[in-house]
Amino acid sequence: MNRYAIIDIGGKQLRVEQGRFHDARHFASVRPALTSNTKISINRVLLIRHGSSVTFGYPWLENAVVRGRILHGCFKEKLVVQKIHSKKKTRRTSGYRENMTRFVVDSILSGGENLDKS
Repeated sequence: MNRYAIIDIGGKQLRVEQGRFHDARHFASVRPALTSNTKISINRVLLIRHGSSVTFGYPWLENAVVRGRILHGCFKEKLVVQKIHSKKKTRRTSGYRENMTRFVVDSILSGGENLDKS
C-alpha cells in the first residue's frame, strides 16, 4: 500500500500496484499484437508514491515507466439501455459489453531504478 503509481490509460486514470491485475479500455500502442503474455510499458505516469514521498508530474513524470504484461481480453458488465414510450406502448431494450484488456503490473520504475526492491 505504500508504493503505487497513477497512470493515464484508455482515457482514464488508474491506481496501479506491483503484482496486481487491472482492467483497461484501450491499448492503442499494442492493439495489433494483443495476445497473452505480451510485454507492455506505460510512459504516461502521473504520480508515484514511494513510502512517504510523493512525486507529481506536469502532466507526466519524465523517466517513469510502469512495466507489465497482458493477461487476456475480457468484457465489462453488460450495460442495458431501455427506451420506453408510454403513450405508444412500445419498449425497446438494447445493450452492449465493453471490450477490456486485463494486465498485470510487474514493476514501477522511476529514473531507471525499481521502486519495489527497497
